[in-house]
Amino acid sequence: MKIVLPGGSGQVGQILARAFVARGDEVVVLTRGGTAESGRAVVWDGKTPGPWWEEFDGADVVINLAGRSVNCRYTDENLRQMMDSRVESTRVVGQAIAAASSPPRVWLQMSTATIYAHRFDASNDETSGIIGGSEPDVPAYWGYSVEIAKRWEETLNEADTPHTRRVALRAAMVMSPDRGGIFDVMLGLTRLGLGGTCGTGKQYVSWIHDRDFVAAIHHLIASDMDGAVNLASPGPIPHRDFARVLREAWGTRIGLPATRWMLEIGAVFMRTDTELVLKSRRVVPGRLLESGFSFGFDEWPGAAEDLVGRWRNQGP
Repeated sequence: MKIVLPGGSGQVGQILARAFVARGDEVVVLTRGGTAESGRAVVWDGKTPGPWWEEFDGADVVINLAGRSVNCRYTDENLRQMMDSRVESTRVVGQAIAAASSPPRVWLQMSTATIYAHRFDASNDETSGIIGGSEPDVPAYWGYSVEIAKRWEETLNEADTPHTRRVALRAAMVMSPDRGGIFDVMLGLTRLGLGGTCGTGKQYVSWIHDRDFVAAIHHLIASDMDGAVNLASPGPIPHRDFARVLREAWGTRIGLPATRWMLEIGAVFMRTDTELVLKSRRVVPGRLLESGFSFGFDEWPGAAEDLVGRWRNQGP
């Protein structure tokens, strides 16, 4: 198959690119920087038509991962860039597919599990899940993250691509041992003795193991599913337990807790935002399970053991 990966030079994109290349597929990575560790890199700007459109004609699958990283301070400017980079790239990918004489049969569009409400009482699946944005007792700006996710998916749905099946990937955090990824950051804090409970620890962490993420993508390509699909393990877990299990997998008992005000101070120095650790993302993969998909890592303890082992094996 020919796979086109807009925004595929980042960590998640390269997880997929390596897997497709290893299988013998042709992988084209659309990137602003013009380089990619795995796959053939083609330059684009993520918002305007260009020669890169030619890659869509005759391609089998498009997986659009483009969008400014959410690991930043949630300033007005950064939030604007997060919104614009997602909406503009999705719109222009749709235009490229519409212009192709032989359009791809599948368009997998990255979205986010953040679209769901901050809640503790029940899990969010695609059918009964509550879309966020109006929860009480949370910072008002959290609603803007939900608006970004909603507009992202609306742009996908507005695209005029009648011959291409479209799926919105409501992805949880993809855990892989790659350096610089979210798991690497969390493990780094754990190794320093800082991997304790954040806030109350009651907030749920939704996650997906990188190998299950790749397998789910293959499953969606082969299936006839469309619309929104949650890419998350069936085992979301409260943060206090998530952190404890990661400490046990690493082999340490020490994990200093961090109150909300401590997290706010730390976030300034780390140039990130506390929403990423304090919002309760209790998301489950209802449609994947109903379609017969089987997870290799459905609970966090087994996933953490595997990821720590692979992280160690990579060396410094």
